[in-house]
Amino acid sequence: FLDSAYAIADVVEMIHPARFLFHAGGTPKAWNQKMLNDEHFKVLYYEADSSKVFPGTDIKGGVIISYRDALKNYGSIEIFSPFEELKTILKKVRQTTTNSFSSIVPGRGIYKLSDIALFEHPEIVDLQSKKAPKVIDTNAFDTLQNVVFFKEKPDNEECVQFLGLVNNKRVYYWGIKRYQAVPDSFYKYKVFVPKANGSGALGEVLSTPLIGAPLIGATQSFLSIGSFETLNEAENCLKYVKSKFARTMLGVLKVTQDNTSEKWKYVPLQDFTSQSDIDWSQSVAEIDRQLYEKYGLSDNEIEFIETHVKEMV
Repeated sequence: FLDSAYAIADVVEMIHPARFLFHAGGTPKAWNQKMLNDEHFKVLYYEADSSKVFPGTDIKGGVIISYRDALKNYGSIEIFSPFEELKTILKKVRQTTTNSFSSIVPGRGIYKLSDIALFEHPEIVDLQSKKAPKVIDTNAFDTLQNVVFFKEKPDNEECVQFLGLVNNKRVYYWGIKRYQAVPDSFYKYKVFVPKANGSGALGEVLSTPLIGAPLIGATQSFLSIGSFETLNEAENCLKYVKSKFARTMLGVLKVTQDNTSEKWKYVPLQDFTSQSDIDWSQSVAEIDRQLYEKYGLSDNEIEFIETHVKEMV
């Protein structure tokens, strides 16, 4: 719709959903990037809570008034944020490192069913999506109960455990091991966080992230972070995920409940071993203070984080 408007007028002003500014929603990533790099395009107004503009609505990611003048150059947006402090924090972080936390946050679907599962139980194709029968979906404990996954450990079967949701409650089910096609991280320590969380407000609390021990997997209700040799490294990563600093950087792109790998792009990766420049033995609050110092944050930027981001214990 915007493209068509730009084709017939040099000056276009529109009000519409804002998700594309954060690479969220259904618009193609290439189109999102085109808009963010358009030097003739700018945002006049942004409101995260759509009900303040259109009472009774819930438009995920908020709404904006956008303005484009083909005859004027406003400079490209590149990375949009309604908070000036967040822009300056992001600039300092990007000047310090290009290593992204998203590199240890694989996408959905890393846990799959094996060919053996489909061979021994061809009915799985009918129980699951025919387009993706191997996916261990969010409702796998229901659709594949007593076929692949079991409440009680089956006799005479080598089994592993999986974390998932049943009636919106976290539960562990037993899964027949030979029916699983798992990533290397399955055999290591990792951190599980919900794949969908909150509303997308800056700095909101992540719903109880937890450590996954070796030989524990998860349905698509959860993201699996990292592949750590030791429990201590996973514990350090968990503290980082809980920090106000990390969740502030997550808020650059996470403006809906969707908590995918891509949303962690601007969260800088840390060394979680004993060789790290961060003393992970400290409290989460103290770790935040170390991170503020590491990235050279000003008093104003620190105050912004401390007042906008909720504490996680």
